Amino acid sequence: MFTHFHVWKKLFQAKLSRYIVTWVFTSLVVVEIAILIPSYLRRENELLSKLENVSNEVFSDFVYKVEQGEHPQEMLNMTTRKLKPESVIRGVILYQADGKLIKKVGETPEISYQDVVNSQVLRLRSEDKRRYDVVFFIPKNQKSYILIVRHNSENVQKELYAYSLRIAALVLLISGFVTLTTMLTLGVAVIQPILLLRDDLLAAGEAIIKNGEDPNFQTLSISKQDEMGEVIAAFREMFMRVRKEIKDRETAEVSLREEKQKSDSLLLNILPSEIAQQLKQEQSAIANRFDEVTILFADIVNFTGLSTQISPIELVNSLNEIFSEFDKLAEFYGLEKIKTIGDAYMVVGGLPTPRSDHAIAVAKMALEMQRSICKFKTPHGECFQLRIGINTGSVVAGVIGLKKFSYDLWGDAVNVASRMESHGVVGKIQVSEITYFYLQDHFQLEKRGEIKVKGRGMMTTYFLLSH
Repeated sequence: MFTHFHVWKKLFQAKLSRYIVTWVFTSLVVVEIAILIPSYLRRENELLSKLENVSNEVFSDFVYKVEQGEHPQEMLNMTTRKLKPESVIRGVILYQADGKLIKKVGETPEISYQDVVNSQVLRLRSEDKRRYDVVFFIPKNQKSYILIVRHNSENVQKELYAYSLRIAALVLLISGFVTLTTMLTLGVAVIQPILLLRDDLLAAGEAIIKNGEDPNFQTLSISKQDEMGEVIAAFREMFMRVRKEIKDRETAEVSLREEKQKSDSLLLNILPSEIAQQLKQEQSAIANRFDEVTILFADIVNFTGLSTQISPIELVNSLNEIFSEFDKLAEFYGLEKIKTIGDAYMVVGGLPTPRSDHAIAVAKMALEMQRSICKFKTPHGECFQLRIGINTGSVVAGVIGLKKFSYDLWGDAVNVASRMESHGVVGKIQVSEITYFYLQDHFQLEKRGEIKVKGRGMMTTYFLLSH
């Protein structure tokens, strides 16, 4: 019993639990109030209508006799004398149609003759909600007389207060019940497994750091056939893979130590090269210079050869599906798509709005492009493959020409990025040495070495492997 109490205590102490409770409860209260406000207004109209019905009954005989030609003042005197002290009718005032005052009894209504004639005010409730004035025309069709009746609406307000309290209690009861059941359901299905997984992650990290024995994971007792179960299974698989990688590394460490020392020595002696170069054309009023951007070129390998195997529509549809997927990735990572050239795709990070993590965002998109391209198959059932090149540097971006405007980039950095793609390897992401310095602390990269680049000579390049 104590164990269950401890689990539920942790559940309700969790920040995610409190967030869910607050969000669900607030949402329900807002929705319930939005639904019940019309009910409150209908109740108010019902209670005020009852006051009008009282006036209709009290003055029905008066109206009838006035319509029959009786003197209105005498009839009004007779009617008001019959009113009891506790009557809801607190005052009456009678006008002729031309505005002449005929008779006033009791409290004076707030509605005046001018309000009725000029503003068409027929009903009015006082600001303190204690009085309610109603206008009657006698007879209704000819409107020879205007009768304004003042009612005592204090009981109406009391009834509305009581009705509001009942509504508030109902809203809180429903919201509390739904929130509690939601909390309990999500607690068992989501939050409790998350808390256990959090503890397992800490235990796994401790075991890996200290190279200790495998922990007794609490999530091993959870068997779920849903996304949470998949996350737990992925965690277990990842832990075992990390363990295996560590053991393999320790086994190979002795033989690789000498080579690693050479690689580290070479890496420490690499100096950053110039990023910004002189642009080949002058800046215009519709162009801007960006000192730090990262450009990506991607080419679908052997895509042009498909034109002889499938129809033009199928070819374009395949290309559209692939590039549409890339467009979604560019939007997700906040990058700017520049253009497509045949089966090549160009995207840039760091413009038109500069950002400090432009290289990191482009690298993430490149890795995601390599993963997503496998979703698309050739007519032979083979996966499409990409050759991707990335470079960082300064560019001029703007719009040129008089027709069919397009946003484009110019500069040496663009040319180098294009060469990174064209001199790359199928299925690999090749980055320049400049970009390497932006990514080395955030990604796993492999040094390719020096390659001969058209128009640039020998350049040191790297392969981007993973995050």
